[in-house]
Amino acid sequence: MIQTIQDALTERGYTDLTPVQTEVTNTEYGDADLLVSAQTGSGKTVAFGLAIAPTLLGDALKFDRAAAPLALIIAPTRELALQVKRELMWLYAKAGAVVASCVGGMDMRDERRALDRGAHIVVATPGRLRDHIQRGSIDLSEARAVVLDEADEMLDLGFREDLEFILSEAPETRRTLMFSATVPASIAKLAKSYQKDAVRVTTKAENSQHSDIEYRAMAVAPRDAENSLINVLRYYEAPNAIVFCNTRAMVNRLTTRFSNRGFSVVALSGELSQNERTHALQSLRDGRARVCVATDVAARGIDLPNLELVIHAELPNNHETLLHRSGRTGRAGRKGVSALIVPAKMRRKAERLLQGAKVKAEWGEAPSADDVNARDEERLFNDPVWTDTATDSEAGLVTKLVERFSPEQVATAYTRLFRERQSAPEDLAPASSDAPKARPAFGASVWFSISVGRKDNAEPRWLLPAMCRAGDLTKDDIGAIRIQQNASFVEILKSSEEGFLRALGEGMKLEDGAIVTRLDKAPDFTSMPRPEGGKKPYEKKPYDKKPYDKKPHRGDFDTPPRPAATEQPRNGKRISDARPDGAVTGHKPRPAGDKKPYEKKPYEKKGDKKPYGDKPAYDKKPGGKKPFKKADGDKPFRKTDGDKPFKKADGDKPRFDKKPGGKKPFSKADGGKPAGKRPAASPNDTSKRFTPPGGKAKPRVGKGAGAKPYKGKGKP
Repeated sequence: MIQTIQDALTERGYTDLTPVQTEVTNTEYGDADLLVSAQTGSGKTVAFGLAIAPTLLGDALKFDRAAAPLALIIAPTRELALQVKRELMWLYAKAGAVVASCVGGMDMRDERRALDRGAHIVVATPGRLRDHIQRGSIDLSEARAVVLDEADEMLDLGFREDLEFILSEAPETRRTLMFSATVPASIAKLAKSYQKDAVRVTTKAENSQHSDIEYRAMAVAPRDAENSLINVLRYYEAPNAIVFCNTRAMVNRLTTRFSNRGFSVVALSGELSQNERTHALQSLRDGRARVCVATDVAARGIDLPNLELVIHAELPNNHETLLHRSGRTGRAGRKGVSALIVPAKMRRKAERLLQGAKVKAEWGEAPSADDVNARDEERLFNDPVWTDTATDSEAGLVTKLVERFSPEQVATAYTRLFRERQSAPEDLAPASSDAPKARPAFGASVWFSISVGRKDNAEPRWLLPAMCRAGDLTKDDIGAIRIQQNASFVEILKSSEEGFLRALGEGMKLEDGAIVTRLDKAPDFTSMPRPEGGKKPYEKKPYDKKPYDKKPHRGDFDTPPRPAATEQPRNGKRISDARPDGAVTGHKPRPAGDKKPYEKKPYEKKGDKKPYGDKPAYDKKPGGKKPFKKADGDKPFRKTDGDKPFKKADGDKPRFDKKPGGKKPFSKADGGKPAGKRPAASPNDTSKRFTPPGGKAKPRVGKGAGAKPYKGKGKP
């Protein structure tokens, strides 16, 4: 291993390498391409940093002056890319490497200026890196190594075209390394296309999945699914915790609720800008926030040193997502807890997810309020504040408190202050409280008959309270109630029989005079009479299969041969099928003198027109107009024999007759004859158009330009 890299690992506290880091640094591989599958949280970032170090540095201890990038690291998400950048910066710090990033959501001009100044390693997301290549702001001619981190996730997110474009632009002499949690067929195909004789490195199992993570499956009542989250957070009191949801709406909902309950919480989802997401993660690292509510955007690559708890508020859709969510904790040898909140109806899905992920979970209920309080007491007594010696600045105040207050008062005040800093736990219902409870066996019983039945409109909702009131019973003392046509039957516990009979007395009557009779045995309801007008019970009759009468074939008749086909055709076909009785199959005999069959005549061309029957060809009339009807020779169709067209009868008014000059008549009076001139004004004309001689037209009243505005009630 290169000395500068070894010094960086030692300074960071690395004493032993993880299995994947040891495997990829095997000197036997040399500069070969690698296809590595390793579980999440196994130190893959440092692993490929160690793997490409000899390719980038060679025999040198430090890099030369930065120019065109020597290595490309491609990650699926912005958070993972920025995290990879931070890891490589400390790993190559003593080697003098310049690491730049190109991720979506950041200022592209700043990235372009950083690339112009030069960088040894560029960490990027696929889309933004492709933009830089197409704009010519990055030079890949000197690239010696290309690393695809979480390659399976990039293909799932739809970055195949971007990856193929980037790999095609990189030099063919490069070294290509692919790191993936799984190696599906799509990854194998991509590796075969863009890697040369890749060495397959498998360290996925390490004999067990997530051996440092404790899986807890917590069964909760559906109405307490959110309340249980508060109790889980309070029970573990982890320095950092991530609560995973499936939707952004759920992220916003839980963020608001946790904030109202006093938790220092941040949200992380795809709707946030890159700066907001970066600040949220930084607040978790700095300790300003303790809980992060996130979608699956944080399921890969996020590495928080103090993350000890992962809660699945909503179950993921597949076991791969479950593993990646849980892999945010228990990283690099640290311990962690992955808690699944499982309502009753989601238990089968949770079992399938755990089985697919090949992990075993401890099933139980979510922590109750008593469990949380007991855990608080344990933390209180184990707090090192009890063993620490008071400082000089605290000694004076401690003396005053002891002199003024009793030990009980001091302890009470401290207990209250301790609890005020914490959110109160929730009271949870048992996980099985929402499930329907099976009714226990009724036990030894006695049957009674009541002299009212269906014909008397007897119903259980009337009969049950009547028996409870009259017989001093409860509903638990009464079993089955059967209403029949003429009587009703009730089952009562054997232990309640004596009290029931004593309460009824000698009359053995209920309300409205219904008589109660004790039966020696349970009634036989099958022999009860059927209700009047009721439907007969269904009786399945034995199936009597009738013999199948197959119609005889033509050749099976014991009759003389079939008569010859009639020469008389029918419907254009010859009659060839006949029954033995002489009747034509499926047809009635044709009457004599029926129409002869249609005989197609040869087509005869006459001039330029095709003849139609015996009618003469259509002859266009002079003037270019078609006749209305081809009848009565060449005369056009008219409804009457008159000379005027468009008339219904001789006495009818004509339709619109256009005036000479193209003007419409002013009046259709006088039998519809058009007027030659405009009619003279007459004082007898009552229309508004009339203007008396020598006068002016009267304005229209009530509307129009001359109308006066109407104000208020009454006349204007």
